[in-house]
Amino acid sequence: MAEGIVPRRPAAVVIGASATGLLAAAALADFADVTVVERDRLPDGPEPRRGVPQARHAHLVWSGGVKALDDLLPGLTREVVAHGGRLAHIMGDMVSRAPNEVWFRRFTSTHHRNLVCSRDLLDSVLRGRVLADERITLRQETTALRLEGDATAVTGVRIRAGAATDAYAGDDADAGERTLRADLVVDASGRGSRAPRWLTELGGPSITEREVNAGVAYATRLYRAPEAARNIDFPLVNVQANPAKAPGRGGIVLPIEGNRWIVTLAGTRGGEPTDDPGAFVDFALNLDDPVIGELVKGLEPLGEIVTTRATANRRRYYERVKHWPDGFLVLGDAVAGYNPVYGHGLTVAAQCALAVRDTLGATGLGQPGLARRLQRAAARPVAAAWDLAVGQDALYPGATDTRPNGVERLLARFVDKAVETGARNPRALAALLDVMSLERPATRLFSPDMLIPMLIGPRRPHLQGPPLTDAERKTAVP
Repeated sequence: MAEGIVPRRPAAVVIGASATGLLAAAALADFADVTVVERDRLPDGPEPRRGVPQARHAHLVWSGGVKALDDLLPGLTREVVAHGGRLAHIMGDMVSRAPNEVWFRRFTSTHHRNLVCSRDLLDSVLRGRVLADERITLRQETTALRLEGDATAVTGVRIRAGAATDAYAGDDADAGERTLRADLVVDASGRGSRAPRWLTELGGPSITEREVNAGVAYATRLYRAPEAARNIDFPLVNVQANPAKAPGRGGIVLPIEGNRWIVTLAGTRGGEPTDDPGAFVDFALNLDDPVIGELVKGLEPLGEIVTTRATANRRRYYERVKHWPDGFLVLGDAVAGYNPVYGHGLTVAAQCALAVRDTLGATGLGQPGLARRLQRAAARPVAAAWDLAVGQDALYPGATDTRPNGVERLLARFVDKAVETGARNPRALAALLDVMSLERPATRLFSPDMLIPMLIGPRRPHLQGPPLTDAERKTAVP
């Protein structure tokens, strides 16, 4: 190399400034100059934005995601907490009924702590942290039109600057168009991703997809927290739907920053909640346990009810493609979206970004076959969350054309037994949470921590109702 010549850094383009896109940009910044292409104009603070309509509903980050966030962006969760978020002890700070209608005891002996806050706050802190990196450039109000390259390698992405109303445009709209050349293009554009179409346009393969749709609809309303509950860490309250019942109904109360409670109600086909203000509390009171309705009746609502029906589990199996093009990677909901009730989307996004960073750390950009290795590395956390979600949702009537086979039904029964055991035994609960939080693989459920209490006890009786303390019930009365 001639003296004084600085080698060019590789270039990467990330499509979408979603949480997945921002985390991917952070993972890539050590190895490339990163350009993030975003259709919307991003808000300056913790405010809603058009591209994340699901942000109004309850969100949390499981402990497996908390660890991945802080590994990728050290101190990020501490910053969220400083702005009003909370690291909640699961199950000590949570009152939860499992799908099989078993109430968990509030053990505090496990290490699992989930990050609890509004999605707007998390996204705001994440944007501020990632976009402050000088190696990352944001192009707002810019639409990704198509990939450049061929079936063997993606070399860039065609973009158009200026606010757009459609995520895809044809060749007849050249005004403001240009091509961003890149050594790696990452599609983090969410459930509406056009990656399958883009790939076939380049002569690439078709993508196998699967959908499991329990038919869940969500309705969410924000409430002002009871005055007496504002100075304590009031627990999360979660009543999960039972797939053995049709329709299945459930809900969650999520205390968040600003002395507010997010209340999200859910119901499957034939039992969906609506945006009728007069029916919201009645729906909560008529769950299998009325605790959520009892907590929120009489509280002051803040704004209208927001509903969502796009809750199907949908997965695209990019990692199975035999001849995957170099220079292209798909992450986040563009690969797999999950029923939000399981709360795994943000955790998977963080773990996938971490997998990308670790894989690049071993190889660097530009190696033949790297994109395929990255896609397969990202598939591991995707598969873990997918199996947990589908294992439950496939049991709902009409959820899938392919009913669970004998092995899947046997595994579902074992998981129910594991939940029953974890509800009464702290060692078993720790094993169960290791899996639910995506910290450990499902084989953890077959460890002695689970099997010994499951088989020989000791067995404490199941709780007969939600384990709220008398003090918590009193503070929740408006």
